[in-house]
Amino acid sequence: MSSKKLHILSFKYAFEGLLSALKEEPKLIFHLLVAFLVILISGLLNISRTDWIIVVLAIGLVITVELTNTAIEAVVDHLIQTEHPGAKLAKDISAAAVLVAAITATVVGILIFLPYFNL
Repeated sequence: MSSKKLHILSFKYAFEGLLSALKEEPKLIFHLLVAFLVILISGLLNISRTDWIIVVLAIGLVITVELTNTAIEAVVDHLIQTEHPGAKLAKDISAAAVLVAAITATVVGILIFLPYFNL
C-alpha cells in the first residue's frame, strides 16, 4: 500500500473515531456545544488574535482530553467485564484529566473574556 493511501486511511479512521465518540459520549457533545458558544461569544466580542489563539487551544485541549478519556474507558470496559479496582482507578483518573482540562479552560476563558465586558 502506498504512503499516500496510508495517510488518507489514517484521516478516514480518525474521522470514524470522532463520529463514534460523538455517538457514544454525551459529555463530548456537551463540550462541543460549550465550544460553539465560546466561539460565538468570541466573535461577538471581536476578541484579539492572541485571545483567539488561546481560546482555540483551550477548546482543543478539552476536546482532546475528552476523546482520550473516551478511548481509555472503551478499552477498560472491553478488557474488564467485572468490577476491578485497577479498572476503576484508570477510568477515574482519565475522568479527572477531563475535569482538570475543563477547569483550566474555564479559568482561561474568564481571564480572557472579563476585560471585554469592562466590569
